[in-house]
Amino acid sequence: MKQNGKIKDFLLWTVLAIVLGLIVSFAFLPLLGVDPVDSLKIMLTETFSDKFTMGNILIKTTPLILTSLAFAFTYKANLYNIGAQGQFYVGCICAVATTLALQTKLPGVVVLLLAFAASILGGGLTGLLIGFLKAKFNANEFLVSMMSTYVVQYVMQLLLRTALQEPKHEYLKTAYIDNSAWLPKIIPGTSVSLGIVIALAAAIFIWFILYHTSLGYRVRVTGLNQDAARMSGISPKKMCMTAFFISGAIAGLAGFTEINGMQHMLLTGFESDIGSYGIGIAIMASANPIGVIFAALLFGTLQVGGTALGHSTDAPASVIDVMLGFVMLFVLMSFFVRRKLEIRKLKHQKLQKGEA
Repeated sequence: MKQNGKIKDFLLWTVLAIVLGLIVSFAFLPLLGVDPVDSLKIMLTETFSDKFTMGNILIKTTPLILTSLAFAFTYKANLYNIGAQGQFYVGCICAVATTLALQTKLPGVVVLLLAFAASILGGGLTGLLIGFLKAKFNANEFLVSMMSTYVVQYVMQLLLRTALQEPKHEYLKTAYIDNSAWLPKIIPGTSVSLGIVIALAAAIFIWFILYHTSLGYRVRVTGLNQDAARMSGISPKKMCMTAFFISGAIAGLAGFTEINGMQHMLLTGFESDIGSYGIGIAIMASANPIGVIFAALLFGTLQVGGTALGHSTDAPASVIDVMLGFVMLFVLMSFFVRRKLEIRKLKHQKLQKGEA
């Protein structure tokens, strides 16, 4: 009962914070010369006007679920994987390289399975390297994971200029992958691919691992208290490397869903904010894998609605980031306020017991 009460309080505070964040963000629109009431109407009507546009919400949501899961998993171990963007790029590189190399030699289903495995392995090994540096040398995983993104970006730029560049060598992108290696579309009349199903399955799988397996228990115990975990026979260093490997693998999987499910090629500057959005979504969902699904869906909806607003008004493209930023700010403020109220409540209860 007590746990259910905490969940209800969390949901109530989070929904309230989201609503307030949206209200404040719309209140800022007049400063940009845009009417907030008209903007709201445009966002609601355009975002849900037809099946194709609504499908775009799911397309935006797919990689957001996976990159936020990547941050959430290490967060449960009291670790911070800020490099999901880089691991996402590694997944993209592995997926497109595997697909281009094998698409004329093997059946499409086999190529998809191999690209799926390559992206997971590539992202996982990238994460494992960060975890190893943390476990072996006590390197700051925040900084190492963040800087790893820049390293991967430069490697990707090099590959797009050399081994992976399209045949004519005119643009910094790869050739298009053959449609036999595309993830199948699952909703007629839209571009929604099987990637959304993979992302949802990944969220449920990570939730199951965290809360219904011994591995998840060890990860969470390590996050709560490393000394207690060590005395219980759990190796914090091993859990650090394991958590980062799984985290990187999830982010790498996002690369596969984007390359084989949506873009069908890799190019420079590709989805450059996917990692930072993932961090915000994970924080909004309190690192709960199921909560991540709904938080990512909200972000995806705001992205599609913000794009529609930019097309229909004079609002700049940055209006999307303003909205998402205000929502995140109010969610973080709600955590702080809720924590303060809980501390005050505990102090009041102690005083009452003392008087009794």
